[in-house]
Amino acid sequence: MTFVDDTRRFTDDAVGAARGAASLDDLEEQERLHLKSKASTHGLLKERIKREDDRAAAGRLLNEARVEVERAFAARRDELERAARAESMVRDRIDLTVGGGEYRRGHLHPVTRIWRELEDVFVGLGYKVAEGPEVELDWYNFEALNFPPGHPARAMQDTLYVRLGEPEQVLLRTHTSPVQVRTMEAQKPPIYVVAPGRVFRRDTLDARHSPVFHQIEGLAVDEGITLGDLLGTIEAFIHALFGPNINARFLPSFFPFTEPSVEFAMTCVFCEGAGCTVCSKTGWVELGGAGMVDPAVFEAVDIDPERYSGFAFGFGIDRVAQLLYGIDHVKNVWDGDVRFLRQF
Repeated sequence: MTFVDDTRRFTDDAVGAARGAASLDDLEEQERLHLKSKASTHGLLKERIKREDDRAAAGRLLNEARVEVERAFAARRDELERAARAESMVRDRIDLTVGGGEYRRGHLHPVTRIWRELEDVFVGLGYKVAEGPEVELDWYNFEALNFPPGHPARAMQDTLYVRLGEPEQVLLRTHTSPVQVRTMEAQKPPIYVVAPGRVFRRDTLDARHSPVFHQIEGLAVDEGITLGDLLGTIEAFIHALFGPNINARFLPSFFPFTEPSVEFAMTCVFCEGAGCTVCSKTGWVELGGAGMVDPAVFEAVDIDPERYSGFAFGFGIDRVAQLLYGIDHVKNVWDGDVRFLRQF
């Protein structure tokens, strides 16, 4: 066949392919086959011009054919794009008469709410809020608090160690007391701080215990601090949070970092002191521990125990949330059931 015949057939085939393309992707593929690659029909004809006797005439003929084919593809592309836009307008149309969905406003988690309320109470008493790392060194978590290595009191806080550095030197903090040590290292008395935060122990989950929980601890260091100041502070926070009819009780105890030490409890809010399963029929619910700062702790942070005295206390924020909202099992707080949390 002559070059003229092949060029005419190229034009007819390409224009027919353009008009028959069912989608933009199909059109792009047909354009590539007929026009856009060296192996396309147009590309082969372009190479053939070099062997024609009248190259100029052959070139003009092929160029005219290419313009006609490009116009056909452009026209079909415009048709397909208009159709796609029309389909999109129908498919994605927004019916403004339907109206929006219900908007539900969220609220703070019960523990977060109690956390903030406790901070407000203690800030109102003149304390500042301090923070510290959750992954701690053994020195801050135990040794500086008068827990030497091998001390049996460490068994009271079964520990989760981290594989970092020397063995059994890095751990998930078991209380927020390390924040107290870091605060006393960073500043000299007078010191009045509370340290809320998350802590970790290898506790078995039951109604009032969890291996991960939240704690708040307080520290007051100044000249002339007495045990009476500590007892008054505990009573003040209990009355502020639970009301004037809820009382505090203090019993002697032992903690390595305080001397003397006490455990403090409050009237059970479930039975109001009559005795129930939550308070083990005693009428009291234990909150936490406290005491006067041991001189050994002051010496570890270079504070003169002859000049300064102080007290420290700590208790679980989760426990307070249980008592304040009447939650009978701590796992309900962290199950993530929105139906349960929506009550508070």
